[in-house]
Amino acid sequence: MGKIVYSMHVSLDGYIEDAEGGIGFSVPADDVHQAANEQTEAAAVLLFGRRLFEMMEGPWAEIAAKEDVSEVEAEFARVYFATPRIVFSDTLRCVPEGVRLVRSADAVDEVKRLKREVPGTLEIGGAQLAASMVDLVDEFRLVVFPVILGGGKPYFPPAPVGLRLIEHRAFPSGTVLLRYERA
Repeated sequence: MGKIVYSMHVSLDGYIEDAEGGIGFSVPADDVHQAANEQTEAAAVLLFGRRLFEMMEGPWAEIAAKEDVSEVEAEFARVYFATPRIVFSDTLRCVPEGVRLVRSADAVDEVKRLKREVPGTLEIGGAQLAASMVDLVDEFRLVVFPVILGGGKPYFPPAPVGLRLIEHRAFPSGTVLLRYERA
């Protein structure tokens, strides 16, 4: 049985994007990036909403094609493209090799099936997708950056969820990893 983990980079006040849709506040230091590499390598599958998929796929394909990138970025590109990816979208018509497209109407049923059939961690990313699946999420994983945005797209769905802290880790950069499971 799989475990659904909703994982995103967030500001201290809980936003995954600033008011203009930017994520520049969450560029990780190498130690935070290495933790993300390890998390991605441990994932059985990556589940994306369309917007997050587009923010990840194109830029990481460009980085993977370059020779003059840092070791930690090259490693992330390698593990990212080695991990099966599913994007949930009604607007995308095609996806690159290694990615499976699932229509939104089938999203909940598909994630339930994956949770039953795929052992390991199923990483879900994208606030809208995660909000539609909040009842299926087993763990909420936040990588909190030391910045207050004052608005933008919130990480948490607009529904109450009782949580229990299972891990916290501070990085020298001031970024903090928080892991919560359902209470």
